[in-house]
Amino acid sequence: MAATTAAAPEAPRRTAARARRRRGAGPLFVAPFMVLFLLLFLAPLGYAAHLSLFQERLVGGTAFVGLDNYVTALKDPQFRDGVARVAVFFVVQVPVMLLLALVFALALDSGLLRLARVIRLGIFVPYAVPSVVAALMWGYLYGPDFGPFAQLGRELGLDAPDFLGESWMLGSLANIVTWEFVGYNMIILYAALRTIPQELYEAAAMDGAGAWRVAWSVKLPALRPALLLTLLFSVIGSFQLFNEPKLLQNIAPDVISSSYTANLYAYSLAFTGQQVNYAATVSFLLGLVIVIASYAVLLTANRRRTP
Repeated sequence: MAATTAAAPEAPRRTAARARRRRGAGPLFVAPFMVLFLLLFLAPLGYAAHLSLFQERLVGGTAFVGLDNYVTALKDPQFRDGVARVAVFFVVQVPVMLLLALVFALALDSGLLRLARVIRLGIFVPYAVPSVVAALMWGYLYGPDFGPFAQLGRELGLDAPDFLGESWMLGSLANIVTWEFVGYNMIILYAALRTIPQELYEAAAMDGAGAWRVAWSVKLPALRPALLLTLLFSVIGSFQLFNEPKLLQNIAPDVISSSYTANLYAYSLAFTGQQVNYAATVSFLLGLVIVIASYAVLLTANRRRTP
């Protein structure tokens, strides 16, 4: 009896110890990520915020100027033109890219395509190509002297298309980005389609719905969260446009200036003009633009979802 009585309080203690170990396991697993997040994201972000509040002067060295850099940047026509240009890029390019990704995802999910795996891989492969390589490749194709389109035009006695001209450049950049990211967005949408319960298709079939009706009434509503995710990624990617214009700048310097996009402008300020403080300010304002645009997308999506 004594042994039984002694063992009875021991069981709750062991249970409590196991519960404490389980509670401590969560923070322990998260700790490596939090350390890296602090060192590689929050610390550089804080340092950049610190830099944006100062200004390096020829006389007097670095001086604290508060929000003067932000006021200057908001009045800077180069920064505003760069933001406006990528906003136009977003409005034109993203709908085309997401529409193509949606069409390909629905076609693959329909099961009517032959060699569906080969087609899916072929659409996705451009995403595996680094953006630097993609920009160089398309820059060669766009070339007014040596590109295949220019050579074909000369063979036919036609003027070579000016893909790198001022009026065509934004469309040329949009074509490169679309070629790169259609497959990435298609995979996200296709994965979302594969999670739709089979019972919904069976119910639609019992109601006599055809393939088009199923796509409109079953698949598209189920794809709204995935479409919103791809749209948010596209907002961030569009306003951070850098690699493609930076590389095409070498072959079209008269069209793509150092402030063609806001991200390119911040880079040029920091590494060409050595204006690190002002570059940090421009970067912060660009981040604020991205946050506002992303919030607007989320707010619009939530309002449409609310009855």
